[in-house]
Amino acid sequence: MDDTLSHPLRIYPKQIDAFCYNRGRLALLRLGCPLRVPLQQHRGLEVILDKAEWLCVDSTAGDQPVMAWRKFKIRGRNNLHQPIACELWVYHSCAGLVMGSALDDLEKTLEKMWLV
Repeated sequence: MDDTLSHPLRIYPKQIDAFCYNRGRLALLRLGCPLRVPLQQHRGLEVILDKAEWLCVDSTAGDQPVMAWRKFKIRGRNNLHQPIACELWVYHSCAGLVMGSALDDLEKTLEKMWLV
């Protein structure tokens, strides 16, 4: 991890919908790790999926980090339908504008990947 990624502006406790998390993990298993997913509704934003974190970057600004969902609480998980607790690390001052909609966009984009 480079120095930029180790110094977020803020860290929030968050939850990811189980359907979105499970779809992301399945995509990693089927398509390989890491997996770069361009978001359809957020021009220039891409999410780099990895087992340990999902990093949202601005591809039009040299992959500047915007935010990352990290530290997924999956140990001892016995329900695939329960939301996944994690931490949202914010790196860009405008990340708050897209932090909710980016996950929805990611989920829809991953769904389209399976339909094509």
